Amino acid sequence: MPLSAAESRPFVPGTTGWAARDLDDPQIERLWFEGRYEIVEGVLTTMPPAYFVGGETLLRLISRVVLHTGEAAGSFATEVDIVVSEDRVARADAAFLTPADKQRQRDAALAAGRKDLARTRILIPPTLIIECPSPGHESHDHRTKHRWYAEFGVPNYWLLDPFKSTLQCLVLRDSTYHDDTVGRGNDEIRPSLFPGLVLRLGEICSA
Repeated sequence: MPLSAAESRPFVPGTTGWAARDLDDPQIERLWFEGRYEIVEGVLTTMPPAYFVGGETLLRLISRVVLHTGEAAGSFATEVDIVVSEDRVARADAAFLTPADKQRQRDAALAAGRKDLARTRILIPPTLIIECPSPGHESHDHRTKHRWYAEFGVPNYWLLDPFKSTLQCLVLRDSTYHDDTVGRGNDEIRPSLFPGLVLRLGEICSA
């Protein structure tokens, strides 16, 4: 009988050979949820520490979107595991799923043989992913995840930097991300994803 992931290798950051299916092992999943991890090209990787200001700023942004769109348009969740591919499992700071996304997620989970749909990681490209780059680790969001999400087909990717008071809203066209709108400081920006929405960065990124 083949060894389980928990038996075949130690759950140690930097070890190779990890895949999304390994997280189905209850022992591995328990360790996974005890920390902040991702699987990056098959390597178990720790995420940088989260800062209060990042979470605070992200929640301000989310609240303004929800206030504008209403709950019927979709919903957000934070710290979401997304199976980009078998050797890439990202933990997004926030993801927005429309009702159509949720149906596609349900269909994908059933097709994958998942019995507990509520405990299935995201298997489809969300309509929107938001990341807050951590100081010193900006390249992970600006390069690695930028490439991952484009290849996965995530149509909207926002990069919110509370330390620089910036918000970059990207849209996917022809498999490549392009600037939709970008703001800094006290700018007002209007993302095309949510018509009529005005985001005042001075309010969102205030300390």
